[in-house]
Amino acid sequence: MAHTSNMRRTGSALIALSLTLVLPLWAGGAESKLTSAASAASPASAAPAPLLQPGEQGGRGLAIRAAKVLSVPLKGRQFLDNAVVLIKDGKIEALGPANSTPIPAGYEVLDVGDNWLMPGMIDLHSHIAGTFDINDTVYLTNPGCRASVAVRPGNSRLKMGLAGGVTTILFIPGSGSNIGGQGVLYKTGAADYEAGLVRDPGSMKLAQAGNPERYLFRVGRSFMNWNTRNTLQRGVAYAKRWEAFENGEAAQPQRDIQFEVVRLLYNKETQISTHTQIYQVVNMTLTMVAKELGLPVYIDHGTFDGWRAGARAKELGVSAIIGPRAIDPPSSRNFRFSGSLSARIQGCAAGYQEAGLEMVGFNTDAPVIPQETLQLQAGMGGRYGFRCDELQAVRGLTIVPAVTAGLGHRLGSIEPGKDADLLVVTGDPADPRTSVEAVYTDGEKVYDPRVERRRW
Repeated sequence: MAHTSNMRRTGSALIALSLTLVLPLWAGGAESKLTSAASAASPASAAPAPLLQPGEQGGRGLAIRAAKVLSVPLKGRQFLDNAVVLIKDGKIEALGPANSTPIPAGYEVLDVGDNWLMPGMIDLHSHIAGTFDINDTVYLTNPGCRASVAVRPGNSRLKMGLAGGVTTILFIPGSGSNIGGQGVLYKTGAADYEAGLVRDPGSMKLAQAGNPERYLFRVGRSFMNWNTRNTLQRGVAYAKRWEAFENGEAAQPQRDIQFEVVRLLYNKETQISTHTQIYQVVNMTLTMVAKELGLPVYIDHGTFDGWRAGARAKELGVSAIIGPRAIDPPSSRNFRFSGSLSARIQGCAAGYQEAGLEMVGFNTDAPVIPQETLQLQAGMGGRYGFRCDELQAVRGLTIVPAVTAGLGHRLGSIEPGKDADLLVVTGDPADPRTSVEAVYTDGEKVYDPRVERRRW
């Protein structure tokens, strides 16, 4: 019993000694952790904020001098020689002759020498901003499907497009069904989705003939036209019910998600981008969508002999964004598909232009044609008869698609108040020998082949 009692006393003493040694260490460790946490939260120890570039939001101003500035407004003088562009907070502040335009104090001055300055290029038909699982063909018309959920900012194809001078794209669903869903207008140089978003929905994708004809039991064009018209008519009726409610003339209708985009179309807040080609089908687009339903629409593709509808497109005020085919050659294959035979190798863009249509632009249908080769589409247009004597090819890459997509107030030209999406180029962008030497998005330089490896 005494031995046991001694063991208990010895054990108690050892426990007391251990606590005496350990508790201060534990307390010191806890105090050290609390001190470290406090230090981490302290502003003095916080990581320094990244330096802002001149020209971007929050940075100091930037003045870019260039041998030629292709300003390409919708109306007015299209270029200035030996000019300077002032940029502040991601917007174009001023444009004028270099020898008479004052540069505010504190602005960084960048002289690009003999290079030219132009607006960033815009492609209204692209599939490379994200994943390819956006061709929903459960139904022949799917107006509620959204491409925006598939966007993957900074992917390799966007980076290549950026290196080719394409700063904004319309990322749209595929053409497996007549109405594939809603596209999203997105800036290629953005680091995240929110920074790159221009407008969602950027358009509603309509596809007529060609690909949708393969749907299920290979529906014919008559049924497709009936079903498309029926879908759009129901959408317009839905928009009118909401209009009546908002005017206090009727009860609130039940919300139908698939037709919400038609409300925007009805209110002219977005457009229908129409995968349409060959004369018969382009003419149906113009008749059904523009004339009968009065919805904002533009021709997207418009190839083969679609140019024959150019005069009607002009009459109805519908733009034509041409590509990726550049020509309508006289061939038996084309005759079997379109039902007509051109008398020469007809340039598609030139055909619309010859019919009097001025609002003619270009697209790649990337990745059908790589995104970075958009400027080559304009060059091909010029090679096959598209007049460029008044910078029409440059306009077809910039202000024409901007205005067509309802973004003429924000993009497409170098004018005060617009986004500073700019390119430094070595010459005429419609010349395939011209290279892109720098790209700015919202005033921030996002591509510079002198600093990083040239991508394109």
